Amino acid sequence: MSRANPESEARVGVAILARAPIPGQAKTRLIPALGAEGAANLQRWLLQRTVAMALVADVGPVTLWCAGDPRHPDFALCRAFGSVAVRHQPKGDLGARMLAALRQSHTPAGALVIGTDCPAMTPAHLRLAARSLDDHDAVVFPAEDGGYVLIGLRTPAGEPFADIDWGTQRVMAQTRRRLDALGWRRAEPLTLWDVDRPEDLERLAALCPGAGLPS
Repeated sequence: MSRANPESEARVGVAILARAPIPGQAKTRLIPALGAEGAANLQRWLLQRTVAMALVADVGPVTLWCAGDPRHPDFALCRAFGSVAVRHQPKGDLGARMLAALRQSHTPAGALVIGTDCPAMTPAHLRLAARSLDDHDAVVFPAEDGGYVLIGLRTPAGEPFADIDWGTQRVMAQTRRRLDALGWRRAEPLTLWDVDRPEDLERLAALCPGAGLPS
């Protein structure tokens, strides 16, 4: 008896949580360094880069979960990049929104959730995360600042997102404890960095000269 195509069985959904690049509402912690328009322009670049990266990775269906109006022109532009579903983020804290995105993914092999703030993430990284779910219950890419830039679960569960101090250096440590309490096998293949603070901008400029930052 012939076996089913393993590639078709291993598809892993990618959920991208994103904010519209609206001046004054996007990358607010960077407004002192870039101004409202500059911070919004950076968010626009990060958004487009992340969606394109997820499509190139081709690990499974890509869904863009929008904070704000899903009809915003920048979200519409991202849909033109390829097969991208656009959904509105539900209410709740970051954990509730990530859990909702995971639960809405219908890929049997699991799903990954990312934001748009990690310019160091590549298609190869997404493929690595997807492969990690072959023999782990969860995969997480810690961030250098104590949070994480990617989480993936084979089966959605609320525990990894419960009682987490979002936006603090305690996020990754708390998440490890939640996953360990479940008895889940966890993969942490690598640590990356994200762009949240003014001191991250110089690093971004060195990595991505085309990021549109002011000279």
